[in-house]
Amino acid sequence: MKDPIGQAILDFARTGKNKDIIVKSDICDDDVIPSSYLFRSFEEMPLIEQIALKKCTGNVLDVGAAAGIHASYLKGQELDVRCIDISEKSVEYLKSVGHSAEKTNFFEVEEQKFDTVLMLMNGLGIAGSLSNLDLTLLKAKSLLKKNGKIIADSSDIKYLYQDDDGSIFFDLNTDYYGNFKFQMVYGEHTSDWFDWLYVDFDKLQFVANKVGLSVEKIYEEDDHYLVEIKMAL
Repeated sequence: MKDPIGQAILDFARTGKNKDIIVKSDICDDDVIPSSYLFRSFEEMPLIEQIALKKCTGNVLDVGAAAGIHASYLKGQELDVRCIDISEKSVEYLKSVGHSAEKTNFFEVEEQKFDTVLMLMNGLGIAGSLSNLDLTLLKAKSLLKKNGKIIADSSDIKYLYQDDDGSIFFDLNTDYYGNFKFQMVYGEHTSDWFDWLYVDFDKLQFVANKVGLSVEKIYEEDDHYLVEIKMAL
């Protein structure tokens, strides 16, 4: 009963009926993800995802693959894709439709090296907090082939702290403003609260450079941006 995303995937795949996944936050109002959104086609994806997928090359690690929509597109481009997710039911579905998938935490992936590590849907959020971003990038770096790359996105959410006059207020006694806690609810399925990071580009670049990586911003729309991260020269 703690796998709302996985259950939503299995239900929609079986029935085709769209139901809402409620995303609760400790900072902002609840958000809603329609279960059908987890099955969007390439044409239905936002431009930032389309650009990200077209940047993928070689063998790809799809981190947090969910229903495998990104992996399906990449396989259609004749790329070799390995999917990982912490959702048991997501992995069950992925395997049922022919994907190479494993239920595992990103930080526990070992052995194989990849040309592309793909981390979409604000994928850098798996760091959990800014204090863990360096370890997250180091882990991703350890999975890269010599000329490999990380394709990832995040959002600068400082607008949540913006007053009507345009000024921005942060409580300097609290953690980094992009450190969030979320909980997902789908019917009777409720996840535990989990940490998630939204990191501004300057902070990302600083941390990446510190661990021997270079960052290029390749697309930005509003406060949401896409990056390509490589070994620093």
